[in-house]
Amino acid sequence: MSGAEDGLSATMRLVLDNAPRLEGMRPGPRERIIREELGMSPVRFFQFLNAAIDSPAAQAYAPVLMNRRRRIRAHRRSVRLGGPSWPDA
Repeated sequence: MSGAEDGLSATMRLVLDNAPRLEGMRPGPRERIIREELGMSPVRFFQFLNAAIDSPAAQAYAPVLMNRRRRIRAHRRSVRLGGPSWPDA
């Protein structure tokens, strides 16, 4: 699907396509890859990624990534409000 068909910009698709491989990396190497390979600042990358969390088009394009990012956001919000830590598996 093209960007016009799926409702996502080329930049948003670039962010969603690369976010999974960057998630487990340490900050230094991750920031270098974002700058050198994706051509944007790490701050801008994460702004796009966070904006995608509530986007139906992003959910349709990368459902596993978006569900994981929603869980992380909900957990961080819970911890900020005094909720429990991660449950033991």
